[in-house]
Amino acid sequence: MENVCISYMSADENKQQAMQNVHSHPEATQEKLIISNECQWKPWKPARSQIRGCVRRARRAMLSLAQLEWYCYIALGVLTALMSFIMDLTVAKVLRAHQWLYSRLEGNALLQFLCWTLYPACMCALSASFSHSTCPQSAGLILQYSIQIYLYCTFYNNLCCVSSHQSFEIGSVFSCKSYPPQGPFVHLSHMVGAYLHRMYVSASGQNKRRTQGEMLVVASGVGVASCFGAPISGVLFSIEVTGSHYSVRDYCPCFFATVCGALTFRLLAVCSGEHETVQALFKTRFPNELPYQLPELLMFALLGLLCGAVSCVYLFSHRWILRFVKTNKFLSRFIATETTLYSAVLAFLLALVTFPHFAGCYMASKLTMKQLLFSLLENIQWNSISHNATVIQESHHFSQEWSPPGISVYQTLGCFILIKIWLLVLACTLPLPAGYFMPVFVFGAALGRFQGEVLAYLFPDGISSVNVINPGGYALVGAGAFAGAVTHTLSPALCALEMTGQSTHLIPILIATLISNALSRLRNQPSFYDGISLVKKLPHLPSLLRACPKLSSIQIRQFVVPVGSVLQRGERALAVQHILESSMETDFPVVDTLESPTLLGTVTRAHLQAFLLEDQNQVSCRCLEDTCPIQPVRLQLSTEMTVKQTHCIMSVVREHRLFVTEKGKLRGVITWSEMKKMIEVLAKEV
Repeated sequence: MENVCISYMSADENKQQAMQNVHSHPEATQEKLIISNECQWKPWKPARSQIRGCVRRARRAMLSLAQLEWYCYIALGVLTALMSFIMDLTVAKVLRAHQWLYSRLEGNALLQFLCWTLYPACMCALSASFSHSTCPQSAGLILQYSIQIYLYCTFYNNLCCVSSHQSFEIGSVFSCKSYPPQGPFVHLSHMVGAYLHRMYVSASGQNKRRTQGEMLVVASGVGVASCFGAPISGVLFSIEVTGSHYSVRDYCPCFFATVCGALTFRLLAVCSGEHETVQALFKTRFPNELPYQLPELLMFALLGLLCGAVSCVYLFSHRWILRFVKTNKFLSRFIATETTLYSAVLAFLLALVTFPHFAGCYMASKLTMKQLLFSLLENIQWNSISHNATVIQESHHFSQEWSPPGISVYQTLGCFILIKIWLLVLACTLPLPAGYFMPVFVFGAALGRFQGEVLAYLFPDGISSVNVINPGGYALVGAGAFAGAVTHTLSPALCALEMTGQSTHLIPILIATLISNALSRLRNQPSFYDGISLVKKLPHLPSLLRACPKLSSIQIRQFVVPVGSVLQRGERALAVQHILESSMETDFPVVDTLESPTLLGTVTRAHLQAFLLEDQNQVSCRCLEDTCPIQPVRLQLSTEMTVKQTHCIMSVVREHRLFVTEKGKLRGVITWSEMKKMIEVLAKEV
């Protein structure tokens, strides 16, 4: 009660009360003054002022060279490359530890079996448990969800957080499923881009929605470039991801950031001693004089047909297993409640099949993903290794895993292809963050290697007796063609060339990739990522349109929602005040009259508030159009436009809300939330 009385004292009474407190408690008052003086004093004032001056000058110098957003692109490329390099080192050490432990148990088949099966089972269990506990949305999360972040920002708040970032990094390391994990890493790049975007918006105050889209488009390309050291294919990937609504203004920033990421990734490899200089991730030694003969172009086209046909089988099996897991009540409930146990059991079964003393001896299972790709890309004919001692000495020891004693390379490659495709299908049901691009890439390399070895056996001196056949070139072409057919993209072909540093096989890989893509797209068959969207009913419009083209003719007339608050041109202050109190919008549409709602433009909340203040100060009552400037609507939609056209326009202009008119009359509004509901309705019909 005493405090309440003090608050109502006059100024003189407060002064007298303060003087009484000083005389009654001199020691406390003196101590407060000392503390106040100590708070005002700060050490090294000249040094701190000099540092602040240097920072201001450095900031002015940096901003004079380029805008702030370009430094954000540099930070995005460098940080993403640094994370990629650290993750690659960690995964390599984990895999090397597994190989070392297995080799130390040589002579004891039981202990080797336990080491071979329990090690990956425990790792997958840890990955699933950690991912499910820290960020359940990241469990089983792959590239398509990263695309969703850019398209709709549906999972933006949940998946661009610190827990999701840790879940992807640690979960991907524990899974060790692919090297490098492209899918989770593209999402990690998106999260870094989201953090940098928030910093940029807070520093510059730009349009949040517009700059967010630009940053996430760039992050899509940076993720691929920092993962494989391939900047050009990263840009092409970002274009393919965003589809028809890729903006030209994102082209230069995307190229700039991907080059920064790829260069940083390769420089880190040089600094760590992994490479002597900046070079391709999987360096090959193909002959440059005559890499392939002219008749071999027909063989590369046949390889494209083979990859396209096998990709159709793989995509059909992939969709079937996902649909079976989702519709089977017992299995779906078991995965939802016992995520860790399911991951451990499935990893144990997969490791059981690949045990070296079992079926693994027929598929070079001792090699890691990186070692498999290195061996498949060798330019030496494996069939001639067992017959030539000189070739044995020159060949890499990885290739010897493909021809164990008593088994031919054709048997090992055939078993690898037949067994690996079903293992890839089963592995897609693991509820943990892992990359699926690299296993598909290696499988395509095995397909190409098998055809190359068969052709080398049939034509030992070459097709035209000019140059011998290089099976490694067929492996390179097969990797790009099969990965492109599975994903329905062309960026894997360019990525294969950048990863290996081979530009000699540009024409063959493009021919094979185009043919395999054409075959895999027959009858509107969805791609790997589109299949996941369709099975899980995700609101991804491009996937729905590719699976059901008739959806592209659906008009937005039935999805238009009415506008909340509409102003007339002759509106008075009382009605304006009521609308401002009942709505939280920043701008309001202005029509001629409510009976004839011809859209004239929009007026902002700030102008309406100024109109109310001016109306209070004046005696005469003025209407809205006399005081507030009505801004014309730059873009408006028609009720006859389709869902596809509306989605494309809203993605390009990156506006949160667009008005819908019919013959100039306002009929409603379309927002991103309504667009999401619209696509969800279409997803249920497919």
